[in-house]
Amino acid sequence: MFQQSLDDLGTPLHEVTFCALDFETTGGRRDSDRITEIGAIKYRAGEQIGTFQTLIDPGRAIPPEITVLTGITASMVSRAPRIEHVLPTLLEFVGDAVIVGHNVGFDLAFLNAALQRSGRDVWQGAKVDTLAVARRLVRDDVPNHKLSTLAKYLRLPNQPSHRALDDAKATADLLHRLLEQASALGVLGLDDLQQLPKMQRHPQAVKLRLTENLPRSTGVYRFVDGRGEVLYVGKAVNIRSRVRSYFSSDRRRKVDQLLRETQRIEHTVCVGPLHAEVLELRLIQELRPRFNRRSKNWSKYSYVKLTLPDRFPRLSIVSEPKEDGAFYLGPISSRRAARDIVDAIETVVPLRRCTQRVPRKARSGPCTAAQIGVSVCPCSGGISEHAYAAIVDEAVSALESHPERLLGSLRERMLDLAGQQRFEEAAEVRRRAAALSGALRRHRQVESLRSAGRIAVEAAGQGVTTLDRGRLVEEHETKAFSAPQRKHGLAVASKEEIDELWCVASWLESEAHTLRLVHCDHPLSSPYPCLDDFRARKGVVLQNSGN
Repeated sequence: MFQQSLDDLGTPLHEVTFCALDFETTGGRRDSDRITEIGAIKYRAGEQIGTFQTLIDPGRAIPPEITVLTGITASMVSRAPRIEHVLPTLLEFVGDAVIVGHNVGFDLAFLNAALQRSGRDVWQGAKVDTLAVARRLVRDDVPNHKLSTLAKYLRLPNQPSHRALDDAKATADLLHRLLEQASALGVLGLDDLQQLPKMQRHPQAVKLRLTENLPRSTGVYRFVDGRGEVLYVGKAVNIRSRVRSYFSSDRRRKVDQLLRETQRIEHTVCVGPLHAEVLELRLIQELRPRFNRRSKNWSKYSYVKLTLPDRFPRLSIVSEPKEDGAFYLGPISSRRAARDIVDAIETVVPLRRCTQRVPRKARSGPCTAAQIGVSVCPCSGGISEHAYAAIVDEAVSALESHPERLLGSLRERMLDLAGQQRFEEAAEVRRRAAALSGALRRHRQVESLRSAGRIAVEAAGQGVTTLDRGRLVEEHETKAFSAPQRKHGLAVASKEEIDELWCVASWLESEAHTLRLVHCDHPLSSPYPCLDDFRARKGVVLQNSGN
């Protein structure tokens, strides 16, 4: 396969070799029509470095209207080589250059059709379409965007004539003229040029100049207004390309307002994607940018609490954990999800559901939940503290070490309901079970990280990454990655740190096969089993219900 060899699409334009290419053909259908002439001319830094021109025997008659248009006759091509004999020389001439054409898709379609017919791989290198760029830059200056019209109105040195080399020369002239105008929009590299047609006529295009000094590196960027307020924080593998995309492909409603208020764009280069994502999370928490939605709700996270110090513990939903000896599961991203988790646990384990303090002396009659058989009722004296403690021990054991005791019962309940064709109730059980499974899986991941202490792993090309109880630590002089202080002695992760812990845990899981463990205070492993995620799969419930 003929591949373009530029390692970085951000190569400065003066270092890029362009090859303006044009074909004359017997018609416009790439499947049935054939090439009759090839013209190509190569430039680098504005200097011509080579030309290529040849007639081609199409192996079929040339329609009279094509002869009138191009002047190419059957006699002219009768002794010309066939395209399959010319292709090796043409490909060698093009090399790793960027192909340029006016409506370049037309020429590449004929080139690839010829390559396929000769048993070769299609061409997949970089390309630039001067038609698309011209529509972006000079749409108000010309009546149309035909090559002949542009050459006339822009007074290009070479004029097209429907002969391949003349048209290729005119296309090269047009490219250089367009590059002069594009430089005012901060188009300095090949990636900028290829992205330019997508920007259309953005009302904030003048602010593209703010992107001129942005690097093509992994890191974090910040849109800042005239008062110095950070409006938006984002991360990117290629900062420059991502920021410039706001002027083109980004169609989010608030982007126009964001760009109107932006007066400068700041950036921080990071050593890898994990560092960038963590810095983004920390800056969003610290600065609370108006235009960010991600991680703005972390303060509303909740916990499921099992009140172990009580005589008769029960489940509740709380906003903050305390050092009170209770068992906490979370943080959980919403109170609705926390409610589903509580319901899922209570479906399997008959913990008490009443919220008042259990009296020392039994009162008359069990509560409603006990009457319908879904919980026990200590208030009525129907169970002793010792017997209730056994139920609590079962719940804690399931939550900490044996989740299958909860999830397996929930699956049986779901399938039983489906077998009775009570599909809405089955779906409700599945939703609750999925919430519980996800919370248990994340809880175990995070606790495994935190209990491992200080960890150092080496990633290819990124050096050594150091984690302290799951938080990213950076040894560089910048304070950007100094891990925020955690609440001392808290057994469960805090809301302030959980997004970062989830981020790190996901990164370690996805990149485990590429990492080398350099240091670990304590074992970074867990005997915790794989959990059923309870994702809805088409036909699963119905198939199982029929067994």
